[in-house]
Amino acid sequence: MERATFTRMEESTAQDWQVIAGESKEFGRGLPDRLMTHLKLLEGDYGGFPVDRYTHSLQTATRALKAGCDEEYVVCALFHDIGDTLGSANHFDVAAAILKPFVSEANHWMVQHHGIFQGYYFFHHLGLNRNLRDQFAGQPHYSRTEEFCALYDNPAFDPKGETLPMSEFEPMVRRVFAKPKNSIYMAVLATET
Repeated sequence: MERATFTRMEESTAQDWQVIAGESKEFGRGLPDRLMTHLKLLEGDYGGFPVDRYTHSLQTATRALKAGCDEEYVVCALFHDIGDTLGSANHFDVAAAILKPFVSEANHWMVQHHGIFQGYYFFHHLGLNRNLRDQFAGQPHYSRTEEFCALYDNPAFDPKGETLPMSEFEPMVRRVFAKPKNSIYMAVLATET
């Protein structure tokens, strides 16, 4: 492995950044594997729910796949709660940040706001406003997010529910995370071979 020679970024050269870009591309190819491994950390984490969070993620994606949703949507369904491991108070923000460079604005918005929309089904039990999602009325992706929660996220806590294995989703994960669609590095990524 070749390495850059600078100790401070302002000392870097174009040659240093060619080295870094090459290493970054290689590291980027491993992203799907790292994400699937990280999602597996949710296995056995019930958090009081009827199924563990890994099963919930797989069930959500299974429901979206069986309903004929496109690949990107299914991958968003799979990873919508990946933030539970690192952001217990804002898991949806963590998941949205991971997905943002690779998905459409509509799917990103859906993941970023699903925590508030999902609250419609339980916030009132916690003394919170179950209609908190109404603050987003009129937003272009409101109904998409409402539907995601109603059809895929909300009913995916079923111990007897159909739950496809990760191997079913792995090819989709690899394709969706193959190359960013939205990144400040798009000019650099466009030169990839």
